[in-house]
Amino acid sequence: MKKRRLGGAAVALGVVLAVTGLPARASASPTADTRTADTRAALPLGPAGLAETRTTQTLQPGLTLTRIVRGAVDPAHRWTVEATIPGGDTSPDPDAPPTTLKDKASADELAADLRADGFDARAEQVTTPSTTDYAGGTLGWRVRIGSYTSQAAAATERIRIINAGYSGSVTYTGWDGATTDRGPWRIDVLTIDPRTFRGTLDAAFGPDIENRETVSTLATDSGAVAAVNAGFFVLDPRSGAPGDPAGIGVYDGRLLSEPVSGRPGLVVRDGGRSAEITRLTWEGQVAARGTTLPLNGVNRVPGLIRNCGGSGDDSPTSLPLHDVTCTNPDQLVAFTQEYGANTPQGEGVEAVLDSRGHVLELRSVRGGPLPSGGSSIQATGRHVDALTALARPGERLRVETTLRDEQDRRVTPSPGTDIVNAGPELVRDGRLHVTPATDGMVHQGDPSWYYGWVHKRNPRTLAGTDAAGRTVLVTADGRSTASLGLSITESAKVARSLGLRDAVNLDGGGSTTMVANGQVINDPSDAAGERPVGDALLILPRRS
Repeated sequence: MKKRRLGGAAVALGVVLAVTGLPARASASPTADTRTADTRAALPLGPAGLAETRTTQTLQPGLTLTRIVRGAVDPAHRWTVEATIPGGDTSPDPDAPPTTLKDKASADELAADLRADGFDARAEQVTTPSTTDYAGGTLGWRVRIGSYTSQAAAATERIRIINAGYSGSVTYTGWDGATTDRGPWRIDVLTIDPRTFRGTLDAAFGPDIENRETVSTLATDSGAVAAVNAGFFVLDPRSGAPGDPAGIGVYDGRLLSEPVSGRPGLVVRDGGRSAEITRLTWEGQVAARGTTLPLNGVNRVPGLIRNCGGSGDDSPTSLPLHDVTCTNPDQLVAFTQEYGANTPQGEGVEAVLDSRGHVLELRSVRGGPLPSGGSSIQATGRHVDALTALARPGERLRVETTLRDEQDRRVTPSPGTDIVNAGPELVRDGRLHVTPATDGMVHQGDPSWYYGWVHKRNPRTLAGTDAAGRTVLVTADGRSTASLGLSITESAKVARSLGLRDAVNLDGGGSTTMVANGQVINDPSDAAGERPVGDALLILPRRS
């Protein structure tokens, strides 16, 4: 990790604005630089006229932090129990696994059964807005039981339901995403103005790739003034190495994790002087003696492709599919020093290379430490024989990778460039441009996944740039009654209302974290508190 322990910056006195359905602009004292992304319009959340308060601080020259609180607890919101719907006699597929959303007949059947057993059950239609690449409309029907003013009462009802042979979870109606909801929402905005910013915006992943760190730890270890969580990453050991970016990861100009093909990345150049969002693809190969072998990945467990978007023979798809781990028994994966103490163990072979790429040994069982400054290439399945033939002792193997943007232009990151994975897009050229289908957030045959991840409100982390060239990082708390969170379409509208001409969704949910001046300033939603993540965006003070 880039560790730069430097002195903290002074914080300017906060400026508070109360907004009631009127345009608002953050004001500043004569000595404070509080210019942020465009804040003239109130957030497009809930009805017009909701109270909205904005507090702006200058963390260091060219870096401002704005907290926006909109609305208040809505008395119309209730706690309820959302039942799991089995196939049932009326289901088109009675053998289908239980799920949150189903067809109307299955939902009606379950609701009737629950009512017969004495529960206050109802079937509700769920419709979702259209996006740039998804038609929206009816997602399915859900079944809910009861309406309570407290979470504890809903939890008690859930126990009764389970004891009666059903299943379900406690939820809050404020998380459903109704446009009539009155809040509250709590959103924090970091704005980097390159005209006066003299610090550095870096992406960092901690001591190694295969382990996770909290954003606050990464910020403390680097002396960062502020930080947010960044890209998606492996969480379940069955899907790879926890902490491994589930998509592109470029740090100090080095490709340390390959893209999910065609998905967007946030590109930070020249230490944060500029940023952009682009879709990325890649090609890789291992070459020696005029022979080339196709490379499938960088610094990940061979055979496990988190979020998919790999090669054509991956199962079940070569297209992006979010929160799914595709598999392939035939893989060639390169490893660098940054991966961890040991490379992944398993069947196959591993060519261990010195600092100049010469073969030191060929491990007949994969896995183990790398030599100082060295690297390795692992092969599984049908690639084992090819790598064995190529990796003669003393032979120099060249690992070559090429990144391309959505215009098929070659991307050659400089040492001052970082790229973190993201998706879906939210805003392009100042217009809403929401792309869940393109980026793998539409799971065919599983509307419940879209319902929970895209449609419903969750904590979110967003990033983008405005017309003035400022880089803006946003967190929205969620999964609580104190802050409802954002749906993906609401995230896009919020990003545009903040003046962003281009914006993208980063990892969210329990990962959403913002740190400023050594403190976590938002409210991470995991019950255990701040979640360790794969990487973070760190805003460092000016180096002396």
